Amino acid sequence: MRTIKGPGIFLAQFASDTAPFDSLEAIADWAAGLGYKGVQIPSWDARLFDLARAAESPDYCSEIQGMLADKGLEVTEISTHLQGQLIAVHPAYDAQFDAFAAPEVRGNPAARQRWAVDQLRLAAKASRNLGLNAHATFSGAFAWPYLYPWPQRPAGLVEDAFAELGRRWTPILDAFDEAGVDVAYEIHPGEDLHDGITFEMFLDAVGGHARANILYDPSHFLLQQLDYLAFIDIYHERIKCFHVKDAEFNPSGRAGVYGGYQSWVDRPGRFRSLGDGQVDFGGIFSRMAQYDFPGWAVLEWECALKHPEDGASEGAPFIRDHIIRVTDHAFDDFAASDADPAVNRRLMGLG
Repeated sequence: MRTIKGPGIFLAQFASDTAPFDSLEAIADWAAGLGYKGVQIPSWDARLFDLARAAESPDYCSEIQGMLADKGLEVTEISTHLQGQLIAVHPAYDAQFDAFAAPEVRGNPAARQRWAVDQLRLAAKASRNLGLNAHATFSGAFAWPYLYPWPQRPAGLVEDAFAELGRRWTPILDAFDEAGVDVAYEIHPGEDLHDGITFEMFLDAVGGHARANILYDPSHFLLQQLDYLAFIDIYHERIKCFHVKDAEFNPSGRAGVYGGYQSWVDRPGRFRSLGDGQVDFGGIFSRMAQYDFPGWAVLEWECALKHPEDGASEGAPFIRDHIIRVTDHAFDDFAASDADPAVNRRLMGLG
């Protein structure tokens, strides 16, 4: 067994044009001051990171690593959540997702998708240059608008959607394989990969690709009323990234899991800062230790109520206190004895 690395923090929700959140070095100082040991970097945010340069220049990556190391930090992963979303976009979401892309490809879905593929290929090279072994992203979605089967879905629609998703992702997964990096898809509503079954369908569509893996975030499972502890039992071999994010679901007589089109504050299910929700992190960290999770415990802050800086300051000690320093020996080793076949036979009553 190994001890989970952490605490880490995903910088996407904190980056802004205001100091200290407007450059990687300044936000790293802030994170280190709160007790974080790692940062997950959003690759699309030019204030923090130059993805193309990181893919082309090992020296640039070494500079980033050295600067962070001076502050007691490491890169946990880089993220292409926004670009990954653009690998597969249903036309109903074209206008909403256009802002995720570079200005020159907006309004042109085909060009936007090619740009997104190029971004993922850059991310594979950048991850390799940073010495990382996992990468965080989204899958995109073709079938999500047809989540509820009314009107009835035409036969084969879901199967065709996953086949196309697999066709688009397979060469990207091959590029990550060449770089020696796992792709960890955040299992997330809005993506075609939003629970265990849909992940299995995608895995079939990419031929069981070894680089097709999971970013585990229990908050999305709690809001779907999915057993997030059993999920680890089932899929632990494929879990390569871990977002530590809390949530709560408060049953209502007026709204259900779909939220009634309400704001986050008014939904029965909403994200919360760590410790303010209902997620059993004790159970999660125990299973991560049991199954030898190889990565980082990374805070993702998305609370509907609390100020982000308060969530960040509380998040580092919360994660630190939940990380289990795994034992290097069994508690009853003191009573162990050497193997003796003759003794074992006597104990079994065999002579």
